[in-house]
Amino acid sequence: MGLFRKDVFYTSDIHTQRLKNKGIIISMDGKGRATDNICIERFWRSAKCERIYLNEYRSLTELKADVDDYIDFYNHRRFHETLQYKKPMNVYRESMLSQTQHKKAA
Repeated sequence: MGLFRKDVFYTSDIHTQRLKNKGIIISMDGKGRATDNICIERFWRSAKCERIYLNEYRSLTELKADVDDYIDFYNHRRFHETLQYKKPMNVYRESMLSQTQHKKAA
């Protein structure tokens, strides 16, 4: 499951339905707060500095493959200072487990 920020360009029915079909939650609060997209802004800053700017891509296909690899690295293998040096998917799984246990206890 992912999160996708609302923007004027991305509100077409075709686009939003495609995201929904892939299980992606669309952020539609529209308040324009700086915190709305802080996570994705951090991701792209890291992706550009740690990977994209350091490579020359011969094709768009090669760039897309490298971005896909970086997304996997970023979520599953990269330690994050803001998460107390944990990996995001580990934090996510711990959170989901904790919520499940909390619901069972209630």
